[in-house]
Amino acid sequence: MDLRQLRYFVAIVENGSFSKAATVLNVAQPALSLHVRNMEADLGTQLLFRSPHGVLPTEAGEILLRNARVIIDQFAFAAEEIRGHQVEPSGEVRLGLPGTISQILSVPLIIAARKRYPRIKLTIAEAMSGFITEWIREAKIDLAVLYIPVQDRTLASHPVLSEQLCLLGPVDPMQGFKLPADGPIAYKQVAELPLILPSLNHGLRVLLEGVAGQSGLQLNTIIDVDSYGNIKELVEEGMGYSVLPFNAIAREVHDGRLRIWPIRKPELQRDVYLVHASDRPMPNAVTVIEALCRETLLELVDTGRWRGARALPEATPDNAKV
Repeated sequence: MDLRQLRYFVAIVENGSFSKAATVLNVAQPALSLHVRNMEADLGTQLLFRSPHGVLPTEAGEILLRNARVIIDQFAFAAEEIRGHQVEPSGEVRLGLPGTISQILSVPLIIAARKRYPRIKLTIAEAMSGFITEWIREAKIDLAVLYIPVQDRTLASHPVLSEQLCLLGPVDPMQGFKLPADGPIAYKQVAELPLILPSLNHGLRVLLEGVAGQSGLQLNTIIDVDSYGNIKELVEEGMGYSVLPFNAIAREVHDGRLRIWPIRKPELQRDVYLVHASDRPMPNAVTVIEALCRETLLELVDTGRWRGARALPEATPDNAKV
């Protein structure tokens, strides 16, 4: 027995006639009769009685009629709720962000989400990339923005933008180290400088060590500290040099507190990825927030608010995967 048969049965009873029901439903009368016979065979009892005054439900037919109306109404309600949810998504969406991305993305994304999807509660959790990766694997969050792609069959990573990494140093050069007065510096020379870098479990440090290993270099790290703010202060005080994203140091450079050099051979940059689960369906609220997150990231690049970054071709609206 299916929903269509229930609708046919209700129409027959409400019209009191097979022929009238056939006209209303635009279904051949023999087909209606066959459906009723099949239903009676499935239930093992007579459902309709043909009287001189028309077709009447039997006692079993009355029970079926009462329940059929509830089922049909409930299905219509569910379909309407689904359509409404597609038009105006609702629910909670949990997004994980590293601190450096959160500083740029959180406020504009929250504002955009409140304006466009007022029924969605957006919760942002801030932590180091390693923790965020574990959270999304364990379904503690729905989405993540990370600097490294997650190599996992249960997760999908989509690149959105790439940001430039620069060498930063004190305005007055440290004695004993000769750097270019202007222009780029080779990564081999960067590796030899006294470096103040994030600790080994930090995503940026992993990238820098990886590039050094590929180039046969060893980084001369003298201080490990995970706070970008502390790194900048230590460099400004002349304690060493560091490598950070341009956006993280643009203000200090503009104010004349730090110097920067582009890094070449190889050029250093890191990509930003949107990550979501691929082994389970995404609720509509998560889907639209992921699209809005991508849109906001690209807008930050386009307007220059994320300085030193460029949009990746695969992240443009025509190519973005939602």
